[in-house]
Amino acid sequence: MVEELVTAGVALACTGTVYLMAAARVVKQYERGVVLRLGRLISEVREPGFTMIVPIVDRMRKVNMQIVTMPVPAQEGITRDNVTVRVDAVVYFKVVDAADAVIRVEDYRFAVSQMAQTSLRSIIGKSELDDLLSNREKLNQGLELMMDSPAIGWGVTVDRVEIKDVSLPETMKRSMARQAEATRDRRARVINADAELQASKKLAEAAAAMSDQPAALQLRLLQTVVAVAAEKNSTLVLPFPVELLRFLERSGLQAQAETAAAEAAEAERDGGRRPAAPAAPRAPRTPVEHGAETALPELADLPPVEDLP
Repeated sequence: MVEELVTAGVALACTGTVYLMAAARVVKQYERGVVLRLGRLISEVREPGFTMIVPIVDRMRKVNMQIVTMPVPAQEGITRDNVTVRVDAVVYFKVVDAADAVIRVEDYRFAVSQMAQTSLRSIIGKSELDDLLSNREKLNQGLELMMDSPAIGWGVTVDRVEIKDVSLPETMKRSMARQAEATRDRRARVINADAELQASKKLAEAAAAMSDQPAALQLRLLQTVVAVAAEKNSTLVLPFPVELLRFLERSGLQAQAETAAAEAAEAERDGGRRPAAPAAPRAPRTPVEHGAETALPELADLPPVEDLP
């Protein structure tokens, strides 16, 4: 009798141990447990920690509540301005209701992936190429709104969507490169023309200032000579402006006039005689005239007419 009781107790203990092992569950901190009892959902979602279920009767499914990073495969589409592009993106989402994620959708990860692909193709067709390249923040917000509306019913919320890369055809890349080069060339020419305009205005002001003081031109010429000579060049090219010649000519005429006036005043003081006007210098004879004069004989040396043959 005692042996039978001991055997029954050992069997009961083993059964209880097996039952406890089958019923014991551990839910991690980032998980939630959804229990289905005989196929029906129990409203209570198991929180993190140790929990018990009824073996064979209950089925518990653990749902990860962390933010999931899901890459969206590259989608090829035609933009609104008829450019073929390939765009890929990244979706960040998380489960906010574990029961809805298990009951309302078969596989919420696959559903979010398919919805991201269709939304991405839709946003490509509604956008232009410039928006895809430069205005991605607005497109990201549009993608997030398109995906978040149906995902709420699945117990999933979309945290953010980022367009990762936009692949363009090679012909479009070359066209954009030529456009960018032409734009930079245009800007360079405009800047150069603006610089030339400003330089011409400054040069005009400098020329006006030098015309009032002709000696400034000579000083500027000397400064140029000093600047060129500082480079230790063996050959010095010195420009000689026409204005300098005119200045020297005026200075010479003024000096001659002052000399003539001084001589006239001195002559009046000496005897009151009027100074004779200086004779005009005789123009030098050309070598041709000089040669002709030396070649012609005198009339007395010519022979008589009778002696001529």
